[in-house]
Amino acid sequence: MMNTKVLDKPDTTVFETLESEVRSYCRNFTTVFTRAKDYKLWDGEGRTYIDFFAGAGALNYGHNNPRMKSRIIEYIQNDGITHSLDMMTEAKEEFLSTFQEVVLEPRDMSYKIMFPGPTGTNAVESALKIARKVTGRTTVICFTNAFHGMTLGSLALTGNKFKRRGAAVPLHDTVFMPYEQYLGADIDTSDVLEKYLDDPGSGVDLPAAIILETVQGEGGLQTASPAWLRRIEQICHEREILLIIDDIQAGCGRTGTFFSFEEAGIDPDIICLSKSIGGFGLPMALTLLKAKLDTWQPGEHNGTFRGNNISFLAATEALGYWRDEAFSREVNKKAEDIRAHLHELASQYPNLKPEVRGKGLLQGIAFHTDGVAEDICKAAFERGLIMETSGPNDEVAKVMPPLTITDKGLADGLKILTESVADVNRNRQAE
Repeated sequence: MMNTKVLDKPDTTVFETLESEVRSYCRNFTTVFTRAKDYKLWDGEGRTYIDFFAGAGALNYGHNNPRMKSRIIEYIQNDGITHSLDMMTEAKEEFLSTFQEVVLEPRDMSYKIMFPGPTGTNAVESALKIARKVTGRTTVICFTNAFHGMTLGSLALTGNKFKRRGAAVPLHDTVFMPYEQYLGADIDTSDVLEKYLDDPGSGVDLPAAIILETVQGEGGLQTASPAWLRRIEQICHEREILLIIDDIQAGCGRTGTFFSFEEAGIDPDIICLSKSIGGFGLPMALTLLKAKLDTWQPGEHNGTFRGNNISFLAATEALGYWRDEAFSREVNKKAEDIRAHLHELASQYPNLKPEVRGKGLLQGIAFHTDGVAEDICKAAFERGLIMETSGPNDEVAKVMPPLTITDKGLADGLKILTESVADVNRNRQAE
């Protein structure tokens, strides 16, 4: 029987005693959560929290989405297949057909769908392998402040010094180039990339691929313009370099369209999806690749849990949100509300050196004053709002609620954020 006792204070002894020191999020969200629904969580003390974190982007459709939950329960009760490696199942068949019908065909996109393993870094690793296999080249170009995962291949593409140091071995075969505006607004970094590629004295070999995020979710919400993305695509096509878009956090509607790059009108060679592709917060990842690149030998890349049929079910149900434009319009309206609120909030505290960043429901404020974003997120949590920092110096307070959050839930969360910024500013001025 479930223990429903209300705790006087969170007892975290089990976690602190038994769990590895590598744990991180729980150090900021210092309570024991017991229940979640839609955009809210509850802890053992009965406190309610608004979720502006959404499982780091894995819960675009909220906690315990009822449409997905009912399908999962029915499937399990009917003894449906749960684990299947890459064997053929009805659940996988339904997902593949629905993804083709709802996502690819309306966008005139043609990709083979690969299940590389259930996490984002699996999708990235498989993309790197096939790019190197097809081109016969080893170098991959990535960008400053990128984050692509924590396994060695993906980590080699990740800019964060702290995370890279955790590898404890040299990270090879990647070259970092400046992301858009990394060198300032007056320098077009696509020109820098082109110069390095074409100059025989640059020391940069022709790469197998260029990989990028259109919005750098963990890297500080830096956002690429459509023009810059189109220029990168052109550079790739002119030199037979494969273009990989990592849409693991920015995809699945997070920026207002299903794929984050749709506004730019580009046609990537490979697309990496994970996080909310599973719909319910369940592990799932896809690697979409052009048919001409699908040169894998059977079993050349595999994984025990790439056949997660519960995820297939939830993912299929999640695609129902994208059968017409209504959901996208809702997301974009909420994005406008967030942006207007953040700009108004930033204008009130010029002393904190704020800068509004991001796109869609992946926005935030960068505070160019040490420790401010971290203090704001801490103050927000104490008031019942869960949000995280991002950026190389944890300088961004990140607003990333479920796409399904109600207007009231969004307004309530933004109100808490406003109060938290005011509190932090007041404390700073008092020091």
